[in-house]
Amino acid sequence: MDAWIPFVREVGFPIVVTLYLLHRIEGKLDILIDSIHALPDKMKTH
Repeated sequence: MDAWIPFVREVGFPIVVTLYLLHRIEGKLDILIDSIHALPDKMKTH
């Protein structure tokens, strides 16, 4: 268990940053996916 503590200290910060960025990107990807799904309906009306 003592060998894991330095590893978590070294890798912990990048993991937290990565998870935060993925969380932010996820919301934007959901908006993008919704926009792509709505595109055919918008193209029919124009």
